[in-house]
Amino acid sequence: MGRVHFIGGEKGGVGKSLTTRLLAQYFIDNATPFMGFDADESHGTFSRFYKDFSAPLQVGDYDSLDNIITTAETYPDHDLIIDLAAQTAARLGQWINESDVFGMFTEMGHQIFIWHVMDDGADAMSLLDKTLESYPQQDLHFIVVQNMGRGEHFEMFEQSPVFQKAQRRNAYCMTLGKLHPKLVQKVDFNDLSFWAAANNRDLMNTPERQRMRVWLDNTYAQLDHFLKHDEKP
Repeated sequence: MGRVHFIGGEKGGVGKSLTTRLLAQYFIDNATPFMGFDADESHGTFSRFYKDFSAPLQVGDYDSLDNIITTAETYPDHDLIIDLAAQTAARLGQWINESDVFGMFTEMGHQIFIWHVMDDGADAMSLLDKTLESYPQQDLHFIVVQNMGRGEHFEMFEQSPVFQKAQRRNAYCMTLGKLHPKLVQKVDFNDLSFWAAANNRDLMNTPERQRMRVWLDNTYAQLDHFLKHDEKP
């Protein structure tokens, strides 16, 4: 059956939409059917780069949120990606608790993944702690994304009680490597998917395309650990 990916982190600017786009590209490259929801009404980054795979989502509107459930029922073999904006956890959590959303997904046979994208600051670590406390269910899969593009020193986090708590929840901690700033800028200004950035000879030179391929390959190798269909997370 399908999987549901809530990609959050609560803090703005840590790379939530970047992670969402990366996961979308991973599914495209692996021929995995998926549908996405973009809850970032102010930027809509996911929708801008992968408009054929995403629909708008209003976290404060239950009718809008209920579309996630309807989509899961209509397309039971699809993965669902929900790109959450900053400071949406309380409203999302209210909908999840009042509607027993996780219970519905369990009945449908869907696995639930809670993604926490973070920089190397203390506030990102504290927000992860709150996320772990908010979702005590043992059948959830936690993915912690340490974004090297938003911080290079995660040693304090890896030595913290929060990291140990995440490990006790069997969270998978992955590292999102840093892309060269000029490469990120070219991708952004030209509205390129990551596939296009790795293959478009008209817009990207050979070293740039190769850097994108290396970045994707390194990240895909980590995603393979818990997203390959023939493996259990």
